[in-house]
Amino acid sequence: MTTQFQLIAKITPKPEHMQDVRDSLTSILAPTRAEPGCLKFNLLEGRSGDCFYLDEEWTSDDALAAHYDMDYIKPIFAKYENWLAAPAEIHKMTALA
Repeated sequence: MTTQFQLIAKITPKPEHMQDVRDSLTSILAPTRAEPGCLKFNLLEGRSGDCFYLDEEWTSDDALAAHYDMDYIKPIFAKYENWLAAPAEIHKMTALA
């Protein structure tokens, strides 16, 4: 059984793809928030202006896996292979209190 958890993802684009990544992330906000297992999905930009963060909360690992399998997510992940300066850093966390 999987339980509710939070996730922070750091996404660092190559400088020439900063706008491409911003546009791709902005385009998935509404559909992701509408997914049944999504409790929170917020996009933030680092103050340095060179990376983005996704602040997420999911009902389960299965819900996150279903998100990753969505038709609107797969093409973005494929583009990230060329657009990102480093692989996305994913940190899954469970609230303690």
